[in-house]
Amino acid sequence: GRGRGDRGRGGRGRGRGGGRDKGDKDEWIPVTKLGRLVKDNKVRSLEEIFLYSLPIKEYQIVDHLIGPALRDEVMKVAPVQKQTSAGQRTRFKAYVAVGDGNGHIGLGLKCAKEVATAIRGAIINAKMNLVPVRRGFWGATSGAPHTVPCKVTGKCGSVRLRLIPAPRGSGIVASIIPKKLLSMAGVEDVYSSSSGHTRTRGNMAMAVYHALGKTYGFLTPDLWEPTVFSPTPAQEFTDHLTKMSVAKHY
Repeated sequence: GRGRGDRGRGGRGRGRGGGRDKGDKDEWIPVTKLGRLVKDNKVRSLEEIFLYSLPIKEYQIVDHLIGPALRDEVMKVAPVQKQTSAGQRTRFKAYVAVGDGNGHIGLGLKCAKEVATAIRGAIINAKMNLVPVRRGFWGATSGAPHTVPCKVTGKCGSVRLRLIPAPRGSGIVASIIPKKLLSMAGVEDVYSSSSGHTRTRGNMAMAVYHALGKTYGFLTPDLWEPTVFSPTPAQEFTDHLTKMSVAKHY
């Protein structure tokens, strides 16, 4: 016959992914400068990364810096179809939010043939999309920050969502999706106002994420001190990175 013999996938060390050395699956080998600095404990917090607006290209950076405090929640899983000549091809789209309940929130989206693969990919995507959330006060500035610092708006598709500071003890006055995201971001009290087709869960979640991302975009008078610029981590630890690359070559 015209069989492929031993040239199948995997098998005897031939074909796609066949005789690759598995090694230690759990060990993280960083491929970016930021990843190498994080693994070597030169960068110790996410705030150092956000301060210089550095892009996070490896989800392990977030795992390393936050660890078990980061929790994830599936916001929505929906089947999507593409029409082909042979019929339809169904895949699954997943929205997953991650947050540590202490001023960090991320939202990821992934489409895959299987639900588990889509959720796994969305979690990785959400970790790389992590943003800081600024919290503030309503009225007296005593105790820990508990609400959003000012009115912020987010939008996605037809959905428009407005977050309004609320007095302590009000709780999160919002529907299910914003309530989950806001609690994961560490916001305790907030009023909300939304318009558009808010039943579209994916767009609703994305609107909340964009609104929370804007909290650091508003310059309040308490942030008017002159900014003292310092070198970025890649510049500060350039000697360390050079040593590592030289050692790798030898």
